[in-house]
Amino acid sequence: MEYTVQKLATLAGVSSRTLRYYDEIGILKPARINSSGYRIYGQDEVDRLQQILFYRELGLDLDSIKKMVTAPYFDGAQALKEHREKLLEKRQQLDALIANVEKTIATKEGRITMSDQEKFEGFKKKLVEDNEHKYGEEIRQKYGDDQVDQSNAKMMNMSQEDYEKVTKLANQVNETLAEAFKTGDPAGELAQKAADLHKQWLTFYWKEYSKEAHAGLGQMYVDDERFTAYYDKEQPGTAEFLRDAILIYTGMKK
Repeated sequence: MEYTVQKLATLAGVSSRTLRYYDEIGILKPARINSSGYRIYGQDEVDRLQQILFYRELGLDLDSIKKMVTAPYFDGAQALKEHREKLLEKRQQLDALIANVEKTIATKEGRITMSDQEKFEGFKKKLVEDNEHKYGEEIRQKYGDDQVDQSNAKMMNMSQEDYEKVTKLANQVNETLAEAFKTGDPAGELAQKAADLHKQWLTFYWKEYSKEAHAGLGQMYVDDERFTAYYDKEQPGTAEFLRDAILIYTGMKK
């Protein structure tokens, strides 16, 4: 079956403008343009749009999605299996949060008691699982299973106070880094403050800190496009800037 922009947009629950934009950036081209100048989409395009929307639901940016779905080795069937696994993981995370909310309601009603640590278990579990899903393979290859498992366990055992501190630190890192990037100087006071805050943030997750590991992580932010996309989403080039600031901070800059 074939669809015009309007019909496919209605079918998929997106706007016609979105489909036109996808055409412009080359992530979803129509099968053909008819004699009246209308974009016409066939079954292959419908399937690709489904894949794109799956990836968008999982939080990927369009640049990353385009690289995957337009790659010559892209396997649609395998991608669907991976989507299923990710959605099951997401459901498990939501189930944990729902259970946490239900326990909190029961506590408020006086039916059970709930420790402060329990109140944040669902959020911490979701954070650990999100990080494991997104970066687990690369981090485990670089630092080993023991290091990653210890980091995850440290996160799950955080007190309420520490959880609040590390969340605040993460915001401070991003805010300071954004201001430092505007200076263009990774050796400057603001950039070095951002690197120091980044170190403080890491100590909440790592069993022990080392300059070498810190510098290696900074390099990973540049080498891995997912990390790069996270830091560059507001200001392109931020990942490299942070890497350079960390290298200077740790004394590892060659």
